[in-house]
Amino acid sequence: MLETTLAVIGEQFGLTVVGDGQVRITGISALDEAGPEDLTFLFSAKYQSRLVDCKAGAVVVSPKFADALTGPGLIAEQPRLAWAKIAVIFDVSEAWPNIHPTAQIHETAELAEGVSIGPNTVVRAGAVLSAGVSLGSGVVVGENVGIGAGSQVHANVVLYHQVQIGRACIIHANAVIGADGFGFEFDPETGTLVKIPQVYGVTIGNNCELGAGTTIDRGALTDTEIGDGVKIDNQVQIGHGSKIGANTVISGATAIAGSTRIGRSCMIGGAVGIIDNLVIADRVEITAMSLVTQSITQSGRYSSGTGLMPSRQWKRNVVLFRKLDDLYKRLRKLET
Repeated sequence: MLETTLAVIGEQFGLTVVGDGQVRITGISALDEAGPEDLTFLFSAKYQSRLVDCKAGAVVVSPKFADALTGPGLIAEQPRLAWAKIAVIFDVSEAWPNIHPTAQIHETAELAEGVSIGPNTVVRAGAVLSAGVSLGSGVVVGENVGIGAGSQVHANVVLYHQVQIGRACIIHANAVIGADGFGFEFDPETGTLVKIPQVYGVTIGNNCELGAGTTIDRGALTDTEIGDGVKIDNQVQIGHGSKIGANTVISGATAIAGSTRIGRSCMIGGAVGIIDNLVIADRVEITAMSLVTQSITQSGRYSSGTGLMPSRQWKRNVVLFRKLDDLYKRLRKLET
C-alpha cells in the first residue's frame, strides 16, 4: 500500500495545499465513500453539498470551490485532469517481475532490459520487445512483431505477424491485432467467394490504449494505422487498411469498416457504425448509435437515428415512417 502526504502530492503535481499538508494519504476514492486516509475530488457544483458529510482526508477542488472546503484540500484548475494524474501513483498493475518459466520464446526474438513475460505466453521468431515491455499470461506475439518501450500487453492478447506497437501503449485483455481483414471477391464461374490475401500489417502509434476485446484487422493494400495518443474502448472493430488520426477517442462497440480515414482529435460515441472508404475530417464528434454513410468534411458534432420514446408511440411512428415517401410525393404535387 502506498503511503504519502497531502503536501507531497501537492508538490509532485504543482497543486496548492489548503490546511494541514501532513494529512496521511493512502488511496483515492469517491466523495461518498472516502475515508480519513483517502483523497477525493469535487468535479461539479451539483456535488458540492456532499462536502458537508464527506469523511475524506482531503478533497481536490477547483479555485471557485476553495471556500467550500471543510478540511484539508488541494486546489486544481482542472480537478478531473488532476485526478487522472494523481491516480497513476495509486495504480497497481499486473506485471511479472521476470520471464515465467512456462513462456515460450523463440531464439531469434530480441528482449531488451526489464522485459517481463507471464505464464504460457508465446513470443515467435524475429519479435522485438523493447525496454520495460510487460506481457501478461497467455499472450501470443507473432513473427516480426515490434513492441515499443514501456508498453503493457494484458492477458490473452494476440498480436499477429508484422504488427508494430509504439511506446507506452496499453493493450487490454483479449484484444486481437492484425487478424485478416474481411476481404472476398465473388467468382461467377465457380459461384464461390475468393479470399483476398491481407499482406500488410498494423501499425499502432505511441501512447495508445486499446480496450478489452477490441479487434484491428491487417490491411490488403496498405497497413492499418492507429495514430499517436488514440484511445479505443472495449469491443471496437476497425477494418482493414483504415487510418485513425492522432488523439482520436472511440467508444465501445463501434464498428469501422475498411479503408476509412478518420482525422485527428475526433470523438466517436458508443455503438457507432461507419461504412467503408469514407473520410472524416479532424475534430469531428459523432454521437452514440449513429450510422455514418457518407464522408464528413467539416469539423463539428453529428448525429443520426431517432430519440427514445415509449414503445407504443414508436410503433405508430414506424408506420408513418414507411409512408414518408408517398406523403412527400403528394406534398410536392400539391405545391406544384
